[in-house]
Amino acid sequence: MAAIGVHFGYTCACVAIFKDGRADVVANDAGDRVTPAVVAYRDTEQIVGIAAKQGRIRNAANTVVKVKQILGRSFDDPEAQKHLAESKCPVINKDKKPRYEIDMGEVTKIVSPEEVAKLVFHKMKETAQSALGSDITDAVITVPFEFGEMQKNALRQAAEGAGFSVLRLIHEPSAALLAYGIGQDSPTGKSHVLVYKLGGTSLTVTVMEVNSGMYRVLATHTDHSIGGEGFTQALAQYLAAEFKKSYKHDVTGNPRAMMKLMNSADVAKHTLSTLGSSNCFVDSLYDGMDFDCNVSRARFELLCSSLFNKSIQPIKALLEQVGLSSSDISKVVLCGGSARIPKLQQMIQDLFPDVELLSSIPPDEVIPVGAAIEAGILLGRESSALDQDSITVDCCARDILVKEADDSGADVYTVLFPSGTPLPARRQHTLHGPGSLSSICLELYQSQAHNNTPQEKVAQIVLNNLEPKEENHDIVTVVTMKRDGSLHVTCTEQGSGKSEAVTVAVAS
Repeated sequence: MAAIGVHFGYTCACVAIFKDGRADVVANDAGDRVTPAVVAYRDTEQIVGIAAKQGRIRNAANTVVKVKQILGRSFDDPEAQKHLAESKCPVINKDKKPRYEIDMGEVTKIVSPEEVAKLVFHKMKETAQSALGSDITDAVITVPFEFGEMQKNALRQAAEGAGFSVLRLIHEPSAALLAYGIGQDSPTGKSHVLVYKLGGTSLTVTVMEVNSGMYRVLATHTDHSIGGEGFTQALAQYLAAEFKKSYKHDVTGNPRAMMKLMNSADVAKHTLSTLGSSNCFVDSLYDGMDFDCNVSRARFELLCSSLFNKSIQPIKALLEQVGLSSSDISKVVLCGGSARIPKLQQMIQDLFPDVELLSSIPPDEVIPVGAAIEAGILLGRESSALDQDSITVDCCARDILVKEADDSGADVYTVLFPSGTPLPARRQHTLHGPGSLSSICLELYQSQAHNNTPQEKVAQIVLNNLEPKEENHDIVTVVTMKRDGSLHVTCTEQGSGKSEAVTVAVAS
């Protein structure tokens, strides 16, 4: 039986199928192996992919882009507010959740981000099933390492709503390593691998430890201020300047003209990854005037020099954070469409002169290929390149902390599971409470890695009807985190043996 791997990115989506011992990305009905994660609403139909992206010029207010930014987030979330400011499609607050406002002519339709994501997943399902010629639904879905419980649950629900049977959510860096079979062909010994992912709207650098065929995230850094769109914008601004030079008209204040230039610049950027120059032609850019301009790779690299520097800066800082040098890295895996850019690859190679730079799989296809391989493993299909017993180890994505009070009554948070802890894992913690109390409440939180400020409460357990006593209540807490990220918490008062337990589904 075949299985499916899906990568749903901020700007694009891609699907791979695992069949007969190998994983391959499949093309959509337009012949493209990567599909823009863009959904347009027009009259009574929904359009997904390249047609929606190209039609955005005339239908911007009813076209949703970058929906992943607000998936599973509240309206007041900083990421949601950033998305709201950038979105041409109106975003409103409904029950403290962000919703898109779609103009359907006589009526206005309110659409949730999950509904939009479901349409993209449905497109991926259609693409895979068209290639397979059968109704296969088993899939592994990739998620960013920094995604929290709400974002992961929303992504899973959108995939399931599209008809997928989700076998597992797998972190993107782990999928990247699986795509190349790193640590699987020779599972003995320990090594360090750097995963470099430059997508449409974000840069993520991750250092991973590979030990006996298992993967562990040592540190990761994500920067949402740098991405492939920044390079496209720089090129579009140059094209606008060239148009002004030739025709004495400034189109930078014209949204439709700039959208046309962005589309042209995006095509040119992709072309310049394989050719030395690219022709940019825009039909009727402004006031009926066509625009024709040739851009060389050297010009593109000069325009984006500051962006290139910004794109590699986090690498050194991350290595310093984990106490490694460039010579300690055995391989560098390139992911994300913008990691195709030759200049960027050369700058990364210069940082790691003696290290193998893995790019034989197209960078924008690496993650879905790894997801498809994981799906094949989970379904019990042997791969010629992988031993079935050697699979990736899940890690918790965020710190899990327990809340207690110090002698002055101030809140104190103790980390039980640091980010990157291999799962399953078990921790024991003793909580001390005044003997005069008849009930004691224990709370667990999850936070971003290396930040002990709690973000979300994930579990609460209360021990009631405790017998008052002169000495402190000693509450022994045992917390188990399973592979799927769920938490099982047991609290026992040592003196009386009174116990309570709770299980909470927290995505890893």
